[in-house]
Amino acid sequence: MARDLPPLNALRAFEAAARLGSVSEAARELHVTHGAISRQLKQLEEALGLALFAKEGRGVKLTDAGVRLRDAASEAFERLRSTCIELQRQTSEAPFVLGCPGSLLARWFIPRLDRLNRDLPELRLQLSASEGELDPRKPGLDATLWYAEPPWPADMQVFELAAERIGPVLSPYHPRCAELRGAAPAALLEETLLHTASRPQAWPNWTRQQGLDPARLRLGQSFEHLYFLLEAALAGLGVAIAPQQLVADDLKSGRLLAPWGFVETDARLALWVPARRLDRRAERLADWLRAELGDKPIE
Repeated sequence: MARDLPPLNALRAFEAAARLGSVSEAARELHVTHGAISRQLKQLEEALGLALFAKEGRGVKLTDAGVRLRDAASEAFERLRSTCIELQRQTSEAPFVLGCPGSLLARWFIPRLDRLNRDLPELRLQLSASEGELDPRKPGLDATLWYAEPPWPADMQVFELAAERIGPVLSPYHPRCAELRGAAPAALLEETLLHTASRPQAWPNWTRQQGLDPARLRLGQSFEHLYFLLEAALAGLGVAIAPQQLVADDLKSGRLLAPWGFVETDARLALWVPARRLDRRAERLADWLRAELGDKPIE
């Protein structure tokens, strides 16, 4: 069987160069020289008896054969990586690593973390926060918890947990709180509203569901992350908009008010697990999250 395959190092060099689109980047990733990668690529082409790269201007591009081999090699190496991770997990009892946006982590997950650890001690949960777009396929992550809209990708096992419901919130310390909390939704068209760059459509979507014209919105201070947006709202700096789950504890404590309730969006809070790395612990975590999210929405 081994005689039917080209040298493994040559295949590995080719996969990296084809995936990254650069011999130099492949050399950097594999910690070898540019010349070493070039020699491996030449060796592979000689072993196969065909060209994998063709000149294009000052650069090169993959031939049809190169594209076929790239796709097959990428899949094979990904399966090897995934299998090795699974084997390491079994032998070392590694923790379950969950990726999660920082705002969701800070405002919803951490207040419930002690209870989760008591209920699912076998999880040995380890959290990885990010405010950028999380890639559930990222090495080192077992699953990712985030808001997203279907359809779901074919290479993911997605456990839907709850519909996203968004609504305006303000602090009792807001200068016009007493006036606003008894007003109709249209009153917010006269307010300078807090918003976040990560969810530019939140206010327009909510406004349309109220039968109002989004063009009349007056957007004021913008925040890079939802966490900072809500801190500003808590300080009484303005009216913000947020998913109900992320402000549930503040609403219960009275730190924030939601006079206009919440409306459902197309997004879902879901647990994403790469299909090739499906871990039964993910199913137990999904069940726990569904139960925790099962409380009646706060209006």
